Amino acid sequence: MSKFIISILSIALLLCICYISYNELVIIPKIKQNSVLENILNRKSVRNYVKGKEVTDEQIEKILKAGMAAPSARNLQPWELIVIKDRKTLDTLAQKSPYGKMLSDASLAIVVAGNLNTEGVSDFWIQDTSAVTENILLEVESLGLGAVWIGGYPREDRANMIKETLKLPQNIEPLNIISIGYPTGKDKPKDKWNPKKIHYDKW
Repeated sequence: MSKFIISILSIALLLCICYISYNELVIIPKIKQNSVLENILNRKSVRNYVKGKEVTDEQIEKILKAGMAAPSARNLQPWELIVIKDRKTLDTLAQKSPYGKMLSDASLAIVVAGNLNTEGVSDFWIQDTSAVTENILLEVESLGLGAVWIGGYPREDRANMIKETLKLPQNIEPLNIISIGYPTGKDKPKDKWNPKKIHYDKW
């Protein structure tokens, strides 16, 4: 009788091990993959924020880490990130930026800029800082926050306005301002899936 019980327990243990292994190898990675895609599809341009609600330093650090995990040409990482939490500065940028009025309600903003003094830097700094920006937008979405990309470069007037307001050195070229805050729920993601824009092997 004891041998029979031991056999049953052994089979049960083996089944448990198989189930755990199956979860780790098949189900869990699939869930993780789906959550990444879901986050990407849920990302939207958020221009309406809950005014006065602060983003924590821990959240800001996660956002910045995500940004700096972006790829860059020759791994030069020619980016500089300026975090703006000062209410006066946010209001000034909101007044001076033609498409940045939402900054007056934002909890903070991040200016993504290229350091043109980076050794070996070329025009690829634009792609590099764009990759940083997209990483930031996706991390903001994953944290339950909202953000919108406000263009700077290559519009000279907008880039110069950012430089003057933030007293940036001449070698620091602002690609954009990212406005960040807690969404009111008014802004919704758009379905941009369009199979007609996909081409295989040749046009």
